[in-house]
Amino acid sequence: MADLITITALSILAAGFFVGVVVGLTGMGGGALMTPALLFLGVGEAATVVTADLTAAAIYKSGGAIVHRREGSPNMQLATWLMIGSIPMALLGPHLVSWFTDDIDQLNHVLVICIGFALLLAAATYALRLYVNLLRVRSGAHAPDDDPAIRVVPTLLVGMLGGLLVGVTSVGSGSVIMIALLMLYPGLSAVKLVGTDLVQAVPLVLAAAVSNIALHGIDWTILVPLVVGSVPGTILGSLLAPRVPQSFIRRGIVIVLTMSGVALLDKSGWAPLGEDETHPFLIAGIGIAVLLTLPVVWGFLRKRQGLPMFGSPTIAQLEDPAWKPGLVGMKRTDGS
Repeated sequence: MADLITITALSILAAGFFVGVVVGLTGMGGGALMTPALLFLGVGEAATVVTADLTAAAIYKSGGAIVHRREGSPNMQLATWLMIGSIPMALLGPHLVSWFTDDIDQLNHVLVICIGFALLLAAATYALRLYVNLLRVRSGAHAPDDDPAIRVVPTLLVGMLGGLLVGVTSVGSGSVIMIALLMLYPGLSAVKLVGTDLVQAVPLVLAAAVSNIALHGIDWTILVPLVVGSVPGTILGSLLAPRVPQSFIRRGIVIVLTMSGVALLDKSGWAPLGEDETHPFLIAGIGIAVLLTLPVVWGFLRKRQGLPMFGSPTIAQLEDPAWKPGLVGMKRTDGS
């Protein structure tokens, strides 16, 4: 018991709580933030951290999935096809990495690089998701369809890609799969998208956790404080969500994911960044550059759609299924 009450355990608990709050506030997949947070704390090797993160995610995502299932929000047929593709790849993914090398240091090196690129992919797909929502709102051509015909092959491929990413890095169940569903099934409402993604994510992360535990075991000194911190954090974030401006939080997540991805690639000694030294000023510069350029780029994208650079629709409105575009804050394409 004494082993669980240490400075390291308290740091893990605090990280879990903070990331849990962000997950509750935004619906953002926890793996994209939890894994790099634990790696930066230096609590264990990459494989150990990924295993603990996946196991904790299987626990705290189950509650949300149960709620969505009771409310009838998931499209269970779609979720089933995703699981058919994702679960086998989630089970296989960790073994694919381990087959490349038996050396722990080399395995850690490969995993950190994979996680770094997965974080950059998560940041890009998250930003792309917002832009796709903007196009749908602006076109006015969105036709609600919560029971679409299932596109079996593309859906299976999405599940396989998501399963592989989650199995190897713990990142992808809440970001990469979501944007793919948004593009394949544009008629699905936001609540259906979230419910479907969450329901398929539980067996996905559970399969990935089982496979990683079989290979690397489980470190209870990481898992216990992680669960103790993340579960109440997620609940608190869910309660605070209606009161916090979502646009600032979502913009911050893109910046944090980008900086975390670059930092992990730098830490791993990825060749383009140099193997013998780290570059904290480069990482900080990238964060500042994204912070300054993101609103400008987003403004120009809005302007290309005939909207003012800033104002309505806000990011929160774009992701709110109950919001309907009106005349206020909207600019007609003819300039009037």
